[in-house]
Amino acid sequence: MFSKFTSILQHAVEALAPSLPLQEDFVYHWKAITHYYIETSDDKAPVTDTNIPSHLEQMLDILVQEENERESGETGPCMEYLLHHKILETLYTLGKADCPPGMKQQVLAFYTKLLGRIRQPLLPHINVHRPVQKLIRLCGEVLATPTENEEIQFLCIVCAKLKQDPYLVNFFLEVVQDPVLHVYKRQSKLKAMASKGSTGVITEDMLKDQDSLTTDTGQPLLPEEIPSASGAEQMEKEDDLPQQADDLSFSLDELNVTSSPESSTVCPNQDYNLVNSLLNLTKSPDGRIAVKACEGLMLLVSLPEPAAAKCLTQNTCLCELLTDRLATLYKALPQSLDPLDIETVEAINWGLDSYSHKEDASAFPGKRALISFLSWFDYCDQLIKEAQKTAAVAMAKAVRERFFIDVMEPQLMQTSEIGILTSTALLHRIVRQVTSDVLLQEVVYFILGENREPETLADINRHPLRHRLIEHCDHISDEISIMTLRMFEHLLQKPNEHILYNLVLRNLEERNYMEYKPLCQEDKDVVENGQIAGAVDLEEDPLFTDLSPDNTLSAQEWLSASPPVSPEHPKNDGKTEVHKIVNSFLCLVPDEAKSSYHVEGTGYDTYLRDAHRQFRDYCVICLRWEWPGSPRSLEKCNFEASFFEGHFLKVLFERMGRILDQPYDVNLQVTSVLSKLSLFPHPHIHEYLLDPYVNLASGCRSLFSVIVRVVGDLMVRIQRIPDFTPKLLLVRKRLLGLEPEGPIIDHMTLLEGVIVLEEFCKELAAIAFVKYHASSTP
Repeated sequence: MFSKFTSILQHAVEALAPSLPLQEDFVYHWKAITHYYIETSDDKAPVTDTNIPSHLEQMLDILVQEENERESGETGPCMEYLLHHKILETLYTLGKADCPPGMKQQVLAFYTKLLGRIRQPLLPHINVHRPVQKLIRLCGEVLATPTENEEIQFLCIVCAKLKQDPYLVNFFLEVVQDPVLHVYKRQSKLKAMASKGSTGVITEDMLKDQDSLTTDTGQPLLPEEIPSASGAEQMEKEDDLPQQADDLSFSLDELNVTSSPESSTVCPNQDYNLVNSLLNLTKSPDGRIAVKACEGLMLLVSLPEPAAAKCLTQNTCLCELLTDRLATLYKALPQSLDPLDIETVEAINWGLDSYSHKEDASAFPGKRALISFLSWFDYCDQLIKEAQKTAAVAMAKAVRERFFIDVMEPQLMQTSEIGILTSTALLHRIVRQVTSDVLLQEVVYFILGENREPETLADINRHPLRHRLIEHCDHISDEISIMTLRMFEHLLQKPNEHILYNLVLRNLEERNYMEYKPLCQEDKDVVENGQIAGAVDLEEDPLFTDLSPDNTLSAQEWLSASPPVSPEHPKNDGKTEVHKIVNSFLCLVPDEAKSSYHVEGTGYDTYLRDAHRQFRDYCVICLRWEWPGSPRSLEKCNFEASFFEGHFLKVLFERMGRILDQPYDVNLQVTSVLSKLSLFPHPHIHEYLLDPYVNLASGCRSLFSVIVRVVGDLMVRIQRIPDFTPKLLLVRKRLLGLEPEGPIIDHMTLLEGVIVLEEFCKELAAIAFVKYHASSTP
């Protein structure tokens, strides 16, 4: 009460007193603080009951006023006084001792406001960045302390200053250049201390806390131990004691002296204390503090300085924190989660991880844990996306090795169907969510491996996880098959060249799926006349003898049904026989097995606009991969090697071959993946998947040949089903919601398979036409 009265009286005196020059006023406030420690005898009274906060605020105001009155970049006498008399060093010592109680908060606030309100660069000054570095070490030492808010604000302002001037980060890197020489110097200093009889300075408590002052032993801070403003140099000498304690502790370590349990918990790499303090605060129980700490880390990882990036990944626990928390949150998930819940949970933003179970109408068991995991993965993804290149690569590799391989892979390789389904659904969500190119690369290597040479049946199991996931596309459980196919479908849409090359392209490079015969002169003449030597005219095939003019469209009708020609994709008149290729797909399904012409709005043209949009999007993704515009010359291909379509296409073709006997949802997913593959603008993919006229080598199959065999089987089976066409139309109307559900229809799986087959052929026809339509891009 008396101290508050004194403070009020002092403010009244200051208001009535004539204004002093700024420097005198500044010195007055500083000496008022130091005199408090000389004159006071009550060191347990909180700092808020003293005049110290008011004097510190006045000092700040004077410094700001001085800067505003001077030209930009000019240092005034008050700032000179602060730097020359090492006021920040003295304040650091007072804050470290927290005397009077609450002084640490006041010091942190002073540093924060000083760095934030003064425009001229202060950190380059040794008497600024050195005490700032020391104060950084005090932050995050203990979680949930009263000073946590001030600590994170201080750290974030330092990070912001480093973001403005990245070169300043070098002042905050304490990298030991020569460990042997460093040890020798420390041991020499220890001997010098012992020879000077400094045993009274180094106490037993220092051995327990190697970065503490004698005033941190828990004893009251005596007035004579606090220097005045004129004794700042003596304060500097006393503040060197933490370094002496470090020397002693280091030397004891070299002599294999066992340290106390308290010191053994300290992270051995303290070269980047700013990062270490932020890492500690990310574990704060206060979510706001943790988010601010994450924001600070994001600023630091984006600094372009190579030395800082190297220190960040090699000498701090950042990578361990990212991966360990990912693993912990993943293991906290329920063993069984509904794949639909995993897929549809709202968009995750790492900074907005706030979830109330009571307020959520769509809550499900494990939703809180799922959101926490996805939020932290989103943070890792964004952190790597913003990070300096070498730091990003190191963090992404750590995520792959310490989380994907160590934690997720055993879950994906297990035999429990429930476990497989949940882990695959989570992998699918991760594939959808990842946006960082560097992290995506590691996700791709984790799923597919790094192999780029053509596959053979003998080494199909070379990358066990890839093999297992592809096998899951044809799993006995339809749910697992659908989920794995969906994961691959989204993987194919990611902007990474290795995905398509590993799954498909590496097996098509040599074009040895074709029957190659060197052309004689007669064949060359035929080719020049617009026909393909050795190609089969599909319209003369017995399978297509029932074709009538009503089942085909003329070339003019194709052009009218197609999207308008865009300036980016002008029509290429050199591409002939487009209508024949499209008709080949449209006419695969016989008339008696077609039902779309009975329902309005289900024609071929409905697929054209979607195909045009999707193909344009795929072209944008693949533009930087510099794919060839035409197939590899046959003369340069190796036709001696036997052709294998690869494990992925093998499973998809086998699934496609059973389209008449598989559930409707499985068929939709299989055809969706194949249509996505067909959209890629690579000439070999187009030739192998969309060219019905390619002359296949003996024993080889293509997508078209697989469908031809399915249609052949269908034509036989149609004859055994009475009233096939009316039943087919009824099933289509039910699927479209045009007819209410009624009695179960016989052969439902077959009828649904026929409908999917018809729609898939129309989709492939649209894709083929759109790709030809756009193939004349300069």
